Amino acid sequence: MVIVMQEGATDAQIQHVIDRLVASGFNVHRSTGESHTVLGAVGVHREFDHRDFELLEGVREVMRITQPFKLASRQFKPEGTIVDLGRGVKIGGPEVAIAAGPCSVESREQIFSVAESVAKAGAKILRGGAFKPRTSPYAFQGMGEPGLKLMREAADKFGLFTISEVMDASQIQMMLGYVDIFQVGARSMQNYYLLRALGEIRKPVLLKRGMSATMEELLMSAEYILAGGNYNVILCERGIRTFETYTRNTFDIAAIPVIKKLSHLPMLADPSHGTGRRDKVPPMARAAVAAGADGLLIEVHNDPDHALSDGAQSLEPATFTQLMAELRIIANTQPGCTSRAGTAPTLFAKRKAAVRWMKRSAVIWR
Repeated sequence: MVIVMQEGATDAQIQHVIDRLVASGFNVHRSTGESHTVLGAVGVHREFDHRDFELLEGVREVMRITQPFKLASRQFKPEGTIVDLGRGVKIGGPEVAIAAGPCSVESREQIFSVAESVAKAGAKILRGGAFKPRTSPYAFQGMGEPGLKLMREAADKFGLFTISEVMDASQIQMMLGYVDIFQVGARSMQNYYLLRALGEIRKPVLLKRGMSATMEELLMSAEYILAGGNYNVILCERGIRTFETYTRNTFDIAAIPVIKKLSHLPMLADPSHGTGRRDKVPPMARAAVAAGADGLLIEVHNDPDHALSDGAQSLEPATFTQLMAELRIIANTQPGCTSRAGTAPTLFAKRKAAVRWMKRSAVIWR
């Protein structure tokens, strides 16, 4: 159930409604918008009449949420969530946030080289894995904490934020000093113990869609983090497993506008894992931004042919720099910017921008 308070409702009126909800067996989550406060009530334990809440002072509207994901629903926060990392970098709203870097941290030389190149190209977040959940137990498993230290040093030197994957709840405390965003990989999307633990911290969490997960299952996983009180949740489409074998996964671009209609949470896209082929990453990245993605995760390596993991889907720095210039045009930005000009453009406006770019560059999207 969602209770929308009247514009100008006093703190006393809001607290009175919260107290009544708690007495009725609800867990209450408060969202403060530009003009009014919204109270999300989850987990009723006995029968109640929602009309009792409509009559309380300061209440404008009471709505039942029909979806199983309550706090992730756009009804709970119609204006959308913006995750503020600091220093003017925001995920959601007008920003097009780019996180770029290697699949895994391999050495000081490698991570510093990649960090310098992606920062010069305009990325604001350095991605890199220190713990790698690999299919084969004999494959490179990551450097662990030493890799996180190297990534933090490189990010600080070039003014970047960091994102890295957490695989187990026991790693959270150790990683807090190194990462600005915790990434939950596709294999861990339904690790509910880990999701509950991430709900207890207040750092942003990027939640990737599982390779066989429905959109509703993705939102239900996000609900675990939100229910713990951590509202800094970012969703990510990274491709799903289908019958097609030419690409690593099937990149479900349709999930981007669908999720953004269902949920207030920002949505990123990972065309690197979505395709598994570096020649297909740029067109899918352009398409994702045109479809409304709030940002991208892109794998970049200074020597992808000799990468210890996922070299086939990693862009070279020069290709990434070129892609960034193309994305600025599609996102309707001024040169040198990483955010959309003015308010977020409509899908129609983005398509027009994409067509203009294709005409200028004489490139046929494949």
